[in-house]
Amino acid sequence: MQLTLVRHGEAAPPVHGNDIKRPLTKRGHLQAEQTAEFLRHKVQPDLFVVSPLLRAQETLAHIQYYFSNVPVMLCDHIKPDDDPDLAVDWLSKLPYESIVVVCHMNVVAYIAERLTQLAFQPFALAEARIYEQAVIAEGLSTQKASFIPLA
Repeated sequence: MQLTLVRHGEAAPPVHGNDIKRPLTKRGHLQAEQTAEFLRHKVQPDLFVVSPLLRAQETLAHIQYYFSNVPVMLCDHIKPDDDPDLAVDWLSKLPYESIVVVCHMNVVAYIAERLTQLAFQPFALAEARIYEQAVIAEGLSTQKASFIPLA
């Protein structure tokens, strides 16, 4: 099975402390477009999983351009400060062969750390990493490809 983890593109700063509705900046949209173009040739997703935060949803919208018929599932376990163990457990129960997850630092890097049992490696803005594994579980994933946009 294939699991692709994507961090959202550059987002505007919070307004009055509101982190939920932070939109992508112009640069963030360009980053998301570049990542979408890369993924277009690398994955055939069965499902998109996205954080409820606006910047992740706007990043996903660029990827969806190439995969318009793929269903989207909103996940409340992949926000910036969420527990990566709960996220891995939640993802492990999904009955799909190819999943693309769009979420945030720090949770995305901690999910990758759990899946590969390699040291914590931060994700760049709009970075995508593609993993292969028999099942989603700690220590069973191998990174097969990655992409960091130039924008």
